[in-house]
Amino acid sequence: MTFDTVIHGGTVVTAEGQFQGDVGIAQGRIAAVAERIEGGARRIDAGGRLVLPGGIEAHAHIAQESSAGVMSADDYLSGSISAAFGGNSSFIPFAAQHRGQSVDEVIATYDARGARSVIDYSYHLIISDPTPEVLQDQLPRAFARGITSFKVFMTYDLMNLGDAGMLDILTVARTHGAITMVHAENNDMVKWMNRQLAARGLTAPKYHAISRPELAEEEAIHRAIQLAKLVDAPLFIVHVSTARGAEIVRQEKFNGARLFAETCPQYLALTRDDLDRPGMEGAKFICSPPLRGADTQAALWHHIAQGTFESVSSDHAPYRFDETGKFLNGADAPYPKIANGMPGIAARLPWLFSEGVVKGRITAEQFVALSSTNAARTFGCTTKGRIAPGMDADIAIWNPETRRVVTQADMHDNMDYTPFEGMELQGVPEIVMTRGEMIVEHGSLKAREGQGRFFGRAPVDPRGRQGYLAPEFDPAQNFGTVLR
Repeated sequence: MTFDTVIHGGTVVTAEGQFQGDVGIAQGRIAAVAERIEGGARRIDAGGRLVLPGGIEAHAHIAQESSAGVMSADDYLSGSISAAFGGNSSFIPFAAQHRGQSVDEVIATYDARGARSVIDYSYHLIISDPTPEVLQDQLPRAFARGITSFKVFMTYDLMNLGDAGMLDILTVARTHGAITMVHAENNDMVKWMNRQLAARGLTAPKYHAISRPELAEEEAIHRAIQLAKLVDAPLFIVHVSTARGAEIVRQEKFNGARLFAETCPQYLALTRDDLDRPGMEGAKFICSPPLRGADTQAALWHHIAQGTFESVSSDHAPYRFDETGKFLNGADAPYPKIANGMPGIAARLPWLFSEGVVKGRITAEQFVALSSTNAARTFGCTTKGRIAPGMDADIAIWNPETRRVVTQADMHDNMDYTPFEGMELQGVPEIVMTRGEMIVEHGSLKAREGQGRFFGRAPVDPRGRQGYLAPEFDPAQNFGTVLR
């Protein structure tokens, strides 16, 4: 066999194990994996480093307007470059529908924006206006194109669908083999807390954490799961930030619910104390759900190691520390008026490798699963996330020994700060390839604008999760009336 590229002399790591071996690449695909492969028009000496599947960032806000009208700082060019320097070879950002928009309009808008990407990309749709036309015509059309995941919100007045709206989306998603993602926080709890704090003049950034209680997340996670169980629909809980929320997910998964979940590095690396930095510095750390305490970090690490979460995603939501981003509503804006989100797409995997693998909290195999393989399985990326013949040659070569201190310049995004500034990490992706093409090589960008391709995704595969049959939907118990 003739190979365009052969990666040799490395340790290949998959979600199942690791071994000394070579990888042969032809026409953008992995053509062979063997103990030794000769030839190759180009030979890359891995030098004993780790050869991993490229990361799949499955939770990022790129070139996206928030419901408040704030545009994220990164477009698909800067966002994809930042992702690549962080060891990612593909990503799935959100394409947000706002009230009054058609899904067709949303997809056309993001197709134009996504064309600048240097890595492969797909979309999760955010649905905020599930009209009959959206549910019956537009979402099935999006699914037919391979957009097989939809996100809904249980908070924010301009995005919250209510329980009935969620049931409509869940039913459509189940019918067409899609998966529904949910931002789970109890909207009324949060609004009530905001009113209590405002009445007392408590509006500094540090009060953001108090305004969104752990109970608000825990109640909403439980409720979202029950809604999904009613119609037996797959559900993905995004950015779980509480110990009890993670435990609810673990218990429901153990009982067979068609349930998936993630957490994020910020909930493991930072705490609510960061919101209390001098002046308005705490605004840099406003995100929702908010940062919690150190005890929560330990609990979340336990759940990561035990398999509660499919992935650890960045939730990259880049708003600059100026009037275009965080302070669109003024330099002294109360916390509810400060843009909500933090950057992190380049730091996600180096941080997870350093704090997880290097410190012995997870294995290298678990790192691969959490960074790539599980996301590919969950979201139907059928040719990505594994080093095996026939898969896309999306590969990252990591030096597990290199140490560096995080700086904003290393993020290669369009931001003016990183919440991980000054942290010392061990483990660096030195080479990143997408479909066999070099994207990043030893700190230099090799990609060209628009090099990435949109990829459609397969239906969700809920095998191994038995699901839940509500008695009301059971033909044996409901007197012959079948609602399903």
